[in-house]
Amino acid sequence: MKTSSRALLAAFALAAAVDLVSLLAGAEPGHQLAKPLLMPLLAAYAVTRGAPKLLTAALLLGWGGDVLLLSGADWAFLAGMGSFAAGHVCYLVLFGRRRTSPALGALYAVALTGTVVLLWPDLPAELRIPVAGYSLLLTAMAYRSSALGPLAGLGGALFLLSDTLIATGVAEWPQLPAPDFWVMLTYIAAQYLLTAGTLHAMYGERRTTV
Repeated sequence: MKTSSRALLAAFALAAAVDLVSLLAGAEPGHQLAKPLLMPLLAAYAVTRGAPKLLTAALLLGWGGDVLLLSGADWAFLAGMGSFAAGHVCYLVLFGRRRTSPALGALYAVALTGTVVLLWPDLPAELRIPVAGYSLLLTAMAYRSSALGPLAGLGGALFLLSDTLIATGVAEWPQLPAPDFWVMLTYIAAQYLLTAGTLHAMYGERRTTV
């Protein structure tokens, strides 16, 4: 691996550690500082490894969502969801028409239906349709990610889990201790695994060893 790639990956890991430790410690300034660095660092690493432009776009759209969600404003939540949705479209185009398991698709369809039905009554009325539409797109991305292999497939599943945790918070369901920590842990892992899985599928073992 190139020295620049190693340095960028190390910087991404450091930013992730600072963000997660800050969330556990309740140190909001650390989270505000580290979170906006995550996706640009991961995108830069991916570029040095020859990433497809759609992967870079998906990661940078994730960065847009990350920054917008740092604000507590309702408009920022919707705008952030829109940025992430555009990123999922990039991922879906990137995955192309590669084959995936129909059985896995059925499991994701059941998970989507159950989640939306359960959350619907507790979501704010103005967010029900946007959340349902976003959930459909996200679930499609998670399912299709498996077309690039187990790394990307696990990344897609963790992305779905991370955003489901956010939705349960919006619906004011009981939360795990330090809920933002679990949201960010699953999200960071998701984006990294989607990146690693994509690079592995595109270029093979030698180019993507980390």
